[in-house]
Amino acid sequence: MQLYCNSLTEYSRLITKEIKVGDLLLGSLHPIRIQTMTTTDTMNTIATVEQTIRCIEAGAELVRITAPSIKEAENLLNIKNELRKRGYTIPLIADIHFTPNAAEAAARIVEKVRVNPGNYVDKKKFEQIEYTDAEYVEEIERIRERFTPLIKICKEYGTAMRIGTNHGSLSDRIMSRYGDTPMGMVESAMEFLRIARAENYHNIVLSMKASNPQVMVQAYRTLINKMFEEFNECYALHLGVTEAGDGEDGRVKSAIGIGTLLEDGIGDTIRVSLTEDPEFEIPVCKDLVKRYSDDSGRKTDDSKIPMIESIPYSPFQYKRRETFAIDNIGAKHVPVVIADLSKIEKIFPTTLESIGYKYDEVLDKWNIGDAAADYIFLGHQVLDFELPGTLKVIVYPATWALVSNKEKYFPIFDAGGFVEAELKSDVLNFVMIDCFNDETSINDFTYLDEVAKDKTVVLCLSSKSQHAMAAVRRMFIELQQRNFKNPVIINIDSNGKTPDEHLIHYATEAGALLLDGFGDGVCFGMIEESYKLQDSSFKNASGRNYVRNNSVEQFLNNTAFNILQATRTRISKTEYISCPSCGRTLFDLQETTSKIRSRTNHLKGVKIAIMGCIVNGPGEMADADFGYVGSGVGKITLYKGKEIVKRNIDSDIAVDELINLLKENEAWVEPN
Repeated sequence: MQLYCNSLTEYSRLITKEIKVGDLLLGSLHPIRIQTMTTTDTMNTIATVEQTIRCIEAGAELVRITAPSIKEAENLLNIKNELRKRGYTIPLIADIHFTPNAAEAAARIVEKVRVNPGNYVDKKKFEQIEYTDAEYVEEIERIRERFTPLIKICKEYGTAMRIGTNHGSLSDRIMSRYGDTPMGMVESAMEFLRIARAENYHNIVLSMKASNPQVMVQAYRTLINKMFEEFNECYALHLGVTEAGDGEDGRVKSAIGIGTLLEDGIGDTIRVSLTEDPEFEIPVCKDLVKRYSDDSGRKTDDSKIPMIESIPYSPFQYKRRETFAIDNIGAKHVPVVIADLSKIEKIFPTTLESIGYKYDEVLDKWNIGDAAADYIFLGHQVLDFELPGTLKVIVYPATWALVSNKEKYFPIFDAGGFVEAELKSDVLNFVMIDCFNDETSINDFTYLDEVAKDKTVVLCLSSKSQHAMAAVRRMFIELQQRNFKNPVIINIDSNGKTPDEHLIHYATEAGALLLDGFGDGVCFGMIEESYKLQDSSFKNASGRNYVRNNSVEQFLNNTAFNILQATRTRISKTEYISCPSCGRTLFDLQETTSKIRSRTNHLKGVKIAIMGCIVNGPGEMADADFGYVGSGVGKITLYKGKEIVKRNIDSDIAVDELINLLKENEAWVEPN
């Protein structure tokens, strides 16, 4: 099977075509560029200029501004002139969707234009039409006629272009032939790219955005292979998860999608789409990118990780690795969450509130939340109180040997210790393996065969390698090649200094493995020095107190469930698909998202999209169950799937109407 990157074991940037955006070089082996998008009204020149400056000062290297019509496109000149007058020369990008004339005007003014091939020429009506080959060719010719003038202007003015496909806004024509698939996303962009190449225009970057990180990652991988197959070269790539949302959810979802690709050397520029002010996106981008800087250690010799020429799974389609079940781990069970409580000196019943268990002392009962950990790791400690019925404990072998309750307590060994141990559990044993760290090679895993053939063993994979995700992935491949089907827990420790750094570390490394179908559980921890740095405030790099946790343990537990939710491997809460706001937005997205979340966050498994305008409306909602979309000033249109249910509702009553819609469709339960 053809790989989508240079190597699965050695970190190496994918070489792409260099492009020029103003004075900024992008692609090839240039640094990964950071960008964002303004949320102000483009016709408000000063507000847009001042927000752009805040983004620049936060670290943005490119700034995108919406131009929904010709008047906004023309006003980009005033914005650009004001920025230049104030001494800022950063390249500007015009964001275009339905209006070719706006793109053509903007291309004469700013350094780059973004077009969405799903709606730049096509008008989406959500109609299923069967095209003959001849009719399909006619449609492509129609696109060529409408798109070529923009290409010629870009060539004349030296303007760069992003061909930016969005999962939710594929044209009816693409949907009819390819469906709502990564391949459909790729072909949507390739149609436009072929036209540009025919005009000898190559100053192009491409993107494959989706609100589902799994779809997004598969689309980029497919696009890379398609470009090499057809052109024998790869154009520069802009990475992003669209409508990621806000707070922890938005950061986790973005890091999973973007980080998974960056881990394999893919990506030339990134944007984290948060439903927050754009300057707050930049620190998250910085935390993502710095993992791959020259001084990160990632570019050192990774020869300890054995090379792999072919892979026993498809990176273009999700399929969970086949395992057998041990207790509630593996096979068809959802991935478990193991909470590391070993750094807490004394554990009380109230301690377990941080991982989803609340003890009612009066009734002598436990209340168990949807995001309740399945296991706790205690190291040497034994609890002196009765545990909730669903919770189990992992301890070191010497401690386990002394425990009388062998139904609740289970031992964890290293590989050598397990093989040599005389006393083991008859039901469940955890065995730790440090995969291909800087001191080990495949030849050091002499115990692997003997450990893996034991049907009570759950493997716990981690790595101290600089390229830890690749090392653990390589061990998963080794297990598949040896046909070992033991369940596996993904263990990750972080040495970050801020919640953002931790979130990105866990989401990137665990997310990349989970998206490829690896892992039957997760366990997150912090190295001792990092653990001591944390406190209950948990402020991110921007200073916004977005993580509402009382302890490090609660933060880790919530992060684990957020990552499983974002990778669609375990659903434990409501999912919100929320656009990042821009000058097209017709209401206060942050306030509205917060209001809707407060009313609906108990609806486990329901996906609700909150979109600022029709551009980010029925298309961009992709796989949401229900949609809340701005349709005019003070007006909201409600959707079930992609079908309009209630049109132009006053925003004052729109949230109540959304609740009614949920009730009408039996998606509502009363909160506890």
